[in-house]
Amino acid sequence: MPTLVYTESALRTGDAVHDEILPAGKGWLHPIKAGQYFRILDLEGNQAVDTLFYNAADAGDRYDAINTIRAQGNIFLTTGTRLISSEGNVLLTITADTCGRHDTLGGACSAESNTVRYALEKRHMHSCRDSFLLRMAHSSEGLTKRDLASNINFFMNVPVTPKGELTFADGVSAPGKYVEMRADMDVLCLISNCPQLNNPCNAYNPTPIRLLIWDPPAAG
Repeated sequence: MPTLVYTESALRTGDAVHDEILPAGKGWLHPIKAGQYFRILDLEGNQAVDTLFYNAADAGDRYDAINTIRAQGNIFLTTGTRLISSEGNVLLTITADTCGRHDTLGGACSAESNTVRYALEKRHMHSCRDSFLLRMAHSSEGLTKRDLASNINFFMNVPVTPKGELTFADGVSAPGKYVEMRADMDVLCLISNCPQLNNPCNAYNPTPIRLLIWDPPAAG
């Protein structure tokens, strides 16, 4: 595994303008204004956080895994990574990261993938795709199934073997680890706090996360 680089933030939790606990298995859709900072905090460790970002002015312009990987020349996300949209715009930039690794290849669990990976009787289990769709259905932004794309899995460890195969390995996160981003334009953030308990991505124990937003620092 390449050396993990850790970068801490100078922002204080008490100064956040938004501070919310999201239980495991729940969805979240929230705007983040240009210049604001957004932190996802892994409260209990190894909780996979399936996340998508959209240009707030045009949901068709959304986070694009291929453009992001190409722009940084790395399949893993960490400090300094610019999250690139399908139209080539910079949605957000990762400015702090105390975990050091985030997956952008593994995708979201679904009823279908749970059936293939685990067993036919797992089909009824709640999944990230269901959480995304449920949150979209209750939103006023007009997002629909057609707006789902390959997502980021924050805190999830998906190494690639020498043969090019993806593996779902034990996580590298821990209680209190976080990733923080600065919005480079007005964006919408869609999260499924993964309910998956059949592989190591959640340490077989889905847990809550904490979501915080800060306004831009006042000009000097």
